[in-house]
Amino acid sequence: MTGPGELVQARLSAADVVRVGTAGLRTRPLRVVLSALGVAIGIAAMLSVVGISASSRAGLDRALDRLGTNLLTVAPGSTMYGGSAELPERAVAMVRRIGPVRSVSAVGRVEAHVYRNDRIPVGQTNSIEVLAARADLPRALAGRVRSGSWLNDATSRYPGVVLGASAARRLDVRTPGLRVWLGEEWFSVTGILAPMPLAGELDGAALVGWRTAERYLGFDGHPSCLYVRSAEPAVETVRSVLAASANPEAPTEVRVSRPSDALAARRATDETLSALLLGLGAVALLVGGIGVANTMVVSVLERRPEIGLRRSLGASRGQIRLQFLAESLLLTALGGAGGVLLGTAVTVAYATAQGWSVVVPWWAVSGGLALTLLIGAVAGLYPAVRASRMPPTEALAAP
Repeated sequence: MTGPGELVQARLSAADVVRVGTAGLRTRPLRVVLSALGVAIGIAAMLSVVGISASSRAGLDRALDRLGTNLLTVAPGSTMYGGSAELPERAVAMVRRIGPVRSVSAVGRVEAHVYRNDRIPVGQTNSIEVLAARADLPRALAGRVRSGSWLNDATSRYPGVVLGASAARRLDVRTPGLRVWLGEEWFSVTGILAPMPLAGELDGAALVGWRTAERYLGFDGHPSCLYVRSAEPAVETVRSVLAASANPEAPTEVRVSRPSDALAARRATDETLSALLLGLGAVALLVGGIGVANTMVVSVLERRPEIGLRRSLGASRGQIRLQFLAESLLLTALGGAGGVLLGTAVTVAYATAQGWSVVVPWWAVSGGLALTLLIGAVAGLYPAVRASRMPPTEALAAP
């Protein structure tokens, strides 16, 4: 029961809170859009960085799964006097004897150049290296021929050549069947390779059969690089004995590497860059939050008569605080939703252009929305408290 002259303060329902919170937003649409845009840009920047980084890593992980991390390469190093070492001609056969080795192939450097035709000046080599290749090279590298066919028993004896992806572009050879001028001989292009992620040096090379290179190009039979596939659990064990197996007389003159380590290093670099970009996105989000706080302070100052009228009609301080806090939360939620849509769109567009699968982590979306609500609460807290402390008479007297 209430006595005479006492006012009954009605409780605000959730619908009422939303209605009074959106009232100020509806009356100042341009200011709302500009303030929400600051928050949207910050959220979009953070979400797009996370999404693009996740899409890139997913593509890289799939590439590693497809290509395998059990590939090792063996190459000649330097002699103790600083000269160039070389691998023995029987290096492939000796490495094949290692128990856990599943496959091994090799290429050998050939002292020759390849040109589009016999009228190209001698010095214009386009930096294309000529390599002798064994017939089992694609199997060892998990590579594929984009068009045409790989060297077989026939083309490994006669003047046939397979071009790497970059070498074909430099020679302007788009389809097999054409001829190129190689080592003072005409060679038929039998195939064009797809890019080799784990053996990038082959992309810019012209590959001829091992016996063809010996017969037509004066190849000495010494491999310049071995590609070794081993059982996955025994990679490190095989790695430790490869040098001694490939060149028992001078194991210190052999370099052994793992190409997949370069891809893993690239992934680590991408993660570092993503952390930096996330920091920049956080700064943008902070600036957006300051913009929201500024908008809410100005809104309180402009709406003093409204605040005084509501207080005179019986609104409590808590209800005034709730009104402006709800307005701030709705404003940042609007910006957060726009930022999520914009960040997702940027991720989809970039990942699609790069040929990656689109990955937008759910935790990034939910975390971004939660962060915008937190920013809205912090940005609206002071203006809401300030509005609730205004005496009704002072608020009504404001111009």
